[in-house]
Amino acid sequence: MSDATKGPVQLAARNLTRHFSVRTPGRLLNARRVVRAVDDVSLDLVAGEVVAVVGESGSGKSVLARMLARIVTPTSGDLVLQGTPIAIKSKRTLAYASQVQLVLQDPFASMNPVHRMSHNLLRPLRIHGASKADAPALAEAALRRVSLEPPSRFLESYPHELSGGQLQRVSIARALCIEPKVLLADEPISMLDVSVRLGVLNLLRGLCDDDRLAILYITHDIASARYIADSIIVMYAGQIVEQSRGTSLVDEPKHPYTQLLVASVPDPSDPTRDVPPTGEHAQIAVAEKGCRFNPRCPHVMDRCREEEPPAFVVGENHTSKCWLYADHEAAVEVALSTRRREGETATT
Repeated sequence: MSDATKGPVQLAARNLTRHFSVRTPGRLLNARRVVRAVDDVSLDLVAGEVVAVVGESGSGKSVLARMLARIVTPTSGDLVLQGTPIAIKSKRTLAYASQVQLVLQDPFASMNPVHRMSHNLLRPLRIHGASKADAPALAEAALRRVSLEPPSRFLESYPHELSGGQLQRVSIARALCIEPKVLLADEPISMLDVSVRLGVLNLLRGLCDDDRLAILYITHDIASARYIADSIIVMYAGQIVEQSRGTSLVDEPKHPYTQLLVASVPDPSDPTRDVPPTGEHAQIAVAEKGCRFNPRCPHVMDRCREEEPPAFVVGENHTSKCWLYADHEAAVEVALSTRRREGETATT
């Protein structure tokens, strides 16, 4: 989708930051340190588009989603919902929740096990103002929207009577039944069997295309991000280290961390290929100074240990936060400008 045909921005985050103060084990009583869970993250969630956020466990993805859902209060930053600034220190309102809904990773944990699906779907409808007479029909319509037919069968079921894929579809239906504009999907397929993951991804993509939902898709699987997303963001230690529109980030990764993620994807055609380890030391190997990835980076330079890099332009709508591209940005800008002028000349 070109920038000219993009839909309206439903939810915008600007310089969103969340720091946690935690006790330091093995030190003096009450000694604390600051964990920078999310640092200076900005993004736009646009109607009819999927933005994927990719990273290892501990990279800040879920904290970001919970700040966007207003479950976690940001330390600083700004949120704008459909053009209206949100006071980030205020409590989450019902009006905000009606527009921004969160789908959690584990569908079994997100449903009350002692109630039928009808209770799990009717309760949010009633909370958000649906009448007692209209709520059942709305719940059935939500189940049809996620391809669960006949709805009556699922409304009368308990959570343990459904498969993981079916239960995740009910979770999505519960989020959709109040007609939100933004859907935050926090690793919605990671707890599912491989055989049903593609169906849930296609469901999300269809909701985006057909219903013009703005979707944030959080995952540690960069391959699924390439499949579903219009834009991809890679996070490491709370920061955005690379982002792009389209698939250039996966096809031509620039940041060493992104290259590590892409290299870790198994290749069925080459089962003997060595897969580099990821995630085991993500929290331990975070530098307090300079580039946060420098303890793990194969291309680390002295500058990386002293200065934090800005986001350099490395391609069309593609940036990378790495000192490797400090000397290439000007050349990339010239090449992109030339390409745009040639395109304008061709159209005239």
